[in-house]
This record gives sequence, C-alpha cells and structure tokens, in this order.
Amino acid sequence: MENHFVKITDLATFDDLTTRSQAQPVVIFKHSLTCPVSSGAYEQMADFEGEVALIEVQRARELSREIEQRLGVAHESPQVIVLRNGQVVWNASHFDITTEAVADAVKQAAAA
Repeated sequence: MENHFVKITDLATFDDLTTRSQAQPVVIFKHSLTCPVSSGAYEQMADFEGEVALIEVQRARELSREIEQRLGVAHESPQVIVLRNGQVVWNASHFDITTEAVADAVKQAAAA
C-alpha cells in the first residue's frame, strides 16, 4: 500500500486544503513526534490509501491552534479530521484512529 503524507506547516496550505475539500474529502492528521500513542496512529495512517495532510504538532503549534479555532474541534494528538465542503464531517483521536475508520469516514464524506 502506498501512502501520501504531505507535511503542512502554514496557514496558506491549510486554506488550500479547505478549498480542496469542496471537491473531495481531505484528511488532516495531527501527529506528535514524541508520543507512543501517536506513533501507533501514524502506523495506521501509513496504511491509509490516500493523501494525508500531516501536521507535526511540535513543529507547527500555531497552525494546530488556528485549526482548532477555525474548525471548532478541540486539539488532541494524535488526531484525524476529515473535511468536506470546508466543514468537519468526522474526527477521531488516540486509539480511535484506525485505517478502516478513516477510510470509512472518507468514503461516507465522498458520497455525501
């Protein structure tokens, strides 16, 4: 399985993702570089077939905070947020992040 992590570190890239979510679901993964639980979630996301916008929270704290404010989803890490039409349609954190759960959420968002 091929994975596509695309690191994002700035607000302009996040704005582009939000715009792209008008056409298709967008997956955002907030990842902690030091947390063992986040390492497990990273492995799950590595198995996800599709693009994953990766935010390494230690390297992009301001972006992470801005996403929390704009989307109204309290920050956690690890955390996955699926956007569709600029809105949060699904999110999960910690052990709820599985390849299958994210794939199902994206599939449902694409069908909506």
